[in-house]
Amino acid sequence: MSDTPSSPAPNVPSDMDRRNFRSGATSPVGDFEPFEDEAEILGDTTVRDEIYDEEEADGEELFGDNMEADYRPAPHLDRYDMDDLDTEEYSDISQADRAAAEAEMRRRDRDAGVHRDHRDLFYDKSDDEDDIPRAKRRAAEKAAEIGAETETDAEMVESIENLEDTKGHSIKEWVSMLGPRTEISNRFNSFLRTFVDDKGHYVYRERIRRMCEQNNSSFVVSFSDLAHNQHVLAYFLPEAPFQMLDILDKVAKEMVLSLYPTYERVTNEIHVRISDLPLVEELRTFRKLHLNQLVRTLGVVTATTGVLPQLSVIKYDCVKCGYVLGPFVQSQNTEVKPGSCPECQSVGPFSINMEQTLYRNYQKITLQESPGRIPAGRIPRSKDCVLLADLCDQCKPGDEIEVTGIYTNNYDGSLNTEQGFPVFATVLIANHLVVKDSKQVVASLTDEDISTIQRLSRDPRISDRITQSMAPSIYGHEYIKRGLALCLFGGESKNPGNKHKIRGDINILLCGDPGTAKSQFLKYTEKIAPRAVFTTGQGASAVGLTAYVRRNPTTREWTLEAGALVLADMGVCLIDEFDKMNDQDRTSIHEAMEQQSISVSKAGIVTSLQARCAVIAAANPIGGRYDPSMTFSENVNLSEPILSRFDILCVVKDEFDPMQDKHLAEFVVASHIKHHPSKEAEEPDTQPEDTMQIPQDLLKKYIVYAKENVHPKLSNMDQDKIANMYSQLRQESLSTGSLPITVRHIESVIRMSEAHARMHLRDTVQDVDVNMAIRMMLESFIEAQKFSVMKKMRATFQKYLSFQRDHSELLFFILRQLTLDQLAYQRCKEAGRRGKQAEGDRPRTTVVEVMERDLSERAKAIDIFNLKPFLESELFRQNGFTYDAKRKVIVQVVPEAAEP
Repeated sequence: MSDTPSSPAPNVPSDMDRRNFRSGATSPVGDFEPFEDEAEILGDTTVRDEIYDEEEADGEELFGDNMEADYRPAPHLDRYDMDDLDTEEYSDISQADRAAAEAEMRRRDRDAGVHRDHRDLFYDKSDDEDDIPRAKRRAAEKAAEIGAETETDAEMVESIENLEDTKGHSIKEWVSMLGPRTEISNRFNSFLRTFVDDKGHYVYRERIRRMCEQNNSSFVVSFSDLAHNQHVLAYFLPEAPFQMLDILDKVAKEMVLSLYPTYERVTNEIHVRISDLPLVEELRTFRKLHLNQLVRTLGVVTATTGVLPQLSVIKYDCVKCGYVLGPFVQSQNTEVKPGSCPECQSVGPFSINMEQTLYRNYQKITLQESPGRIPAGRIPRSKDCVLLADLCDQCKPGDEIEVTGIYTNNYDGSLNTEQGFPVFATVLIANHLVVKDSKQVVASLTDEDISTIQRLSRDPRISDRITQSMAPSIYGHEYIKRGLALCLFGGESKNPGNKHKIRGDINILLCGDPGTAKSQFLKYTEKIAPRAVFTTGQGASAVGLTAYVRRNPTTREWTLEAGALVLADMGVCLIDEFDKMNDQDRTSIHEAMEQQSISVSKAGIVTSLQARCAVIAAANPIGGRYDPSMTFSENVNLSEPILSRFDILCVVKDEFDPMQDKHLAEFVVASHIKHHPSKEAEEPDTQPEDTMQIPQDLLKKYIVYAKENVHPKLSNMDQDKIANMYSQLRQESLSTGSLPITVRHIESVIRMSEAHARMHLRDTVQDVDVNMAIRMMLESFIEAQKFSVMKKMRATFQKYLSFQRDHSELLFFILRQLTLDQLAYQRCKEAGRRGKQAEGDRPRTTVVEVMERDLSERAKAIDIFNLKPFLESELFRQNGFTYDAKRKVIVQVVPEAAEP
């Protein structure tokens, strides 16, 4: 066949023109419509031949989209050119003549110094386009054959633009290929170097610099930043976490070494920690779907192991010849062992080379669901979590943590033995861990939050505002709310010379009649406190409150498990139904309430656990109702050692008062109306009516900020005042035979003084703080007395009790007592008369009159001489009082209770 290409005819479409025909573009030779086969439409074999002559000139396309065109009939080419045929006849050559001709040719080559072999048939001088020596060319071609796959992958590296197109592979397979791995590395490297925040700061350059300054081996990358800047990497990361994190760690290490070439002396591993994963899963919701995925969950640490060395890169010694095999990279699930020794070809035995093997830190913790997130009627689920490298020892039992990690499975032989069929135990391999404590909350505060908190602290009424903001859904009980506020802020713990530790937490005991919201106060405190553990005396045993020893089912070793008081370390422990506890169980918390530690000596474990928490307990009196004619000790079945450990005793009495009952009923009804779901849906932005109240979110931030940043000191406090108060209280306690007053009560005054100073964000304790603490202490002591002793003691300590009380409140308290006494007198007087009246003639209201001079005499006893502001106050009118100036009588209309 002829290989000579014919010159293209004029006006014959080129390759580009033919492609334009197919795509519908206009041709320079005419207006052609798109068509499939040019020859059939044109009907001109000459044009078709010329088209294929041009294709012949360009070379045949044996592979590709248009390869079929090379195999179509071409009559002018599919024939022999008679001019080029050799038609001469040649005689057959004999074998002897052929051998003689070849011998002659060899002699001629030898004379000319030319060496020929069979490979010259394949390589000719004309083939070497660049005059490359044949040996070099053969070596290059051999290398090209061996590295064909590598070159193909290299071409893939250059050509990957649409990284999310996995070409039918799974994501795990795709990110394991060389091309996608290289592209992911390049993109992540660019992300670390170029990502800036709103202010134009290079975020991750700064984090890497800070990490190296602190000699750490990991830094945090926000998933939201990655999703915003490199959405493909953020898409791959949760689906193939093992492979992706391996790539990211290598890129981070390369970048760190490029900035700090000698940093490998500090650590040979750099880890990327992923934070802010958008979806938070509960421990009980993990299923097959989450296996080998990157997940984020919350929980409380209940148990931790020690930090152990885990094999990372292993080297083995051949016992027979001493040859060192390795390194082998150890995986998380299966043990890596060599097959045979390459030196002596033996199959073992092999021993681990302890010196050359590399280890990493390993710790396993048990993560349990947070108490507030467990569905009703369910027991808390727990999951093992593995901490590696620098994540070890980041948390302790009792910490509430947030874990981002890989949910994977490991084969547990003992589990299969028990279950009888193949079962996998699941485990979380942590990548990022955040301990949710006050420091973390303070670190998350914005500059705007801090300025709002400091502006709020300059309000002179901040103490009253915080008190009113405590449990706003509960009516009244100002004294209890103030005590809870002092407990949440807390005093300052002291440990001079690490010899004698004095607690700074304030313990509170609520005791009183049923239906007075004792449990509601505890539930509210659980929500507002940064860290709280709620339990009930009926369901709590001694070991459940302190600590217990159990045998680990896998290692068969004795381990220590934390109880409620240990879990509440640096927080609040709330115990409801305190009186229902056994005496044996109750005595177990003596040490925890005063020394704030729990000593354990069981099963060969002798240790002491920290329990630095405030205890708020609620108890019911003996018989269900509080009897004012008996002392506090007689009303409550609690021992004196326990009672002396409580700083504040709150007696909650359900007293009869028509006007107070009316206000309480109105408050409860209004609260139900206001917080009905349909009402909230209609008016979601309703503001609180009382401007004195602080929003609950801001109040929580205020408490955390004050506890973390403010540490009041005792400097210029009035020591004589506390000494006089203490001596007076001791005398009263001895004469009345009520609560014993001990030195702990002096410490209680100091603790409450520091807590009150912390409310105002003050660094020193002032007289106003001491006076408020003394008032709280006296109210606690006087409320625990018999009713007959209470009035006398109120008169004795009146100057302390009246501190920072509004005169209107004091006068209202006195007027309320006078009104109740007068009301009781009138009802006794009219009892006989009412019995004689007909049912329809009974009055529905009672008018109570109190003489102004009676109120004035009582007011002068507490140094109040002007009643006019009180008689004109809103408090006076709200409680149904009116003042008759002509008769100088205070009148109150009391609604009569409806009778059946």
